[in-house]
Order: sequence, then C-alpha cells, then structure tokens
Amino acid sequence: MKFRPLHDRVVVKRIEQEGKSKGGIIIPDTAKEKPQEGEVIAVGPGARDEAGKIHALDVKVGDRVLFGKWSGTEIKIDDVDYLVMKESDIVGVIAA
Repeated sequence: MKFRPLHDRVVVKRIEQEGKSKGGIIIPDTAKEKPQEGEVIAVGPGARDEAGKIHALDVKVGDRVLFGKWSGTEIKIDDVDYLVMKESDIVGVIAA
C-alpha cells in the first residue's frame, strides 16, 4: 500500500468475523454487522500542539484495535477496503 496518513490519522483494515454464531448458526451476509475490530496498517506522524511540537500516536502498525461502529472514512486502495480515522476514534488496543 502506498498511502501515508497525515497528522493523527490512522489507516485500519477491518478484521472480518466468523460467519457462524457461538451456537453454530450460520449468519448470512445480509444480517452481519460491520466488524468493529481491525489491524492498523499505517499511522501518521502525530498531532501538533499549539506550540507546533509533534506528539507521537499511541498506536503503531500491526496493532489490533477496536473502534466505533460509524468511525472513519472508507477508502479503497488496490481493490482492498480500508478505514481512515483519527486516533481519537479508536477505543482501545487489543493486547496479544
């Protein structure tokens, strides 16, 4: 991917969830909700404060994150769907 986000923006690729419920019921595509979990693909350099100093982001490439249901802007690069969102839209990082 040749896309570099600016400022405090993060590029996230959604992680698709399994098509079955815990009870073994197959969920059709039309009934599935968009996943709210993803992997960080790229991060911007950070946000600038009022003095012009850059503050690095807390997330890094490769982190698995949770984000809000309606967060981010959907983009498509090389036929792959990504989300671009501000770091503040990310709820948390999933620990390995």
